[in-house]
Amino acid sequence: MKFQAFGNKIVLRVDKGEEVVETVKKLCREQHILLGGLSGIGAANRITIGLFETETKKYVSKELKGEYEITSLLGNISEMNGEPYLHLHINLSDSRYHTFGGHLNEAWISGTCEIIIDKIEGKMDRIFDSNVGLNLLNIPD
Repeated sequence: MKFQAFGNKIVLRVDKGEEVVETVKKLCREQHILLGGLSGIGAANRITIGLFETETKKYVSKELKGEYEITSLLGNISEMNGEPYLHLHINLSDSRYHTFGGHLNEAWISGTCEIIIDKIEGKMDRIFDSNVGLNLLNIPD
């Protein structure tokens, strides 16, 4: 991982062999990023994506192995229990140009991944909502 800050924007490079989610969490801890958004592109060869089933309130995950372009990585950064909390979605394309997408659980980089983080001054926690079955942004009434 290498990064450079430009005001409230951080340009992050995730290198070959690194895992995206843990790398971004590490950067958030080290740079005290408590709230923000991010976008990115790159290439990965082992990715786990998920789909939240609203009826059962459970994630169903699928592991993808092979060469994939990360055509879009989007998400936000908040906090839960004093730790960085990432809510990330990803779109991927394989060698036949078939696309896959969902909630990103993990992605191991096979080439590089370039991420722009928009740091927001402030802090926002998450709270578990049993009606929905998810950790929601804790926005006061």
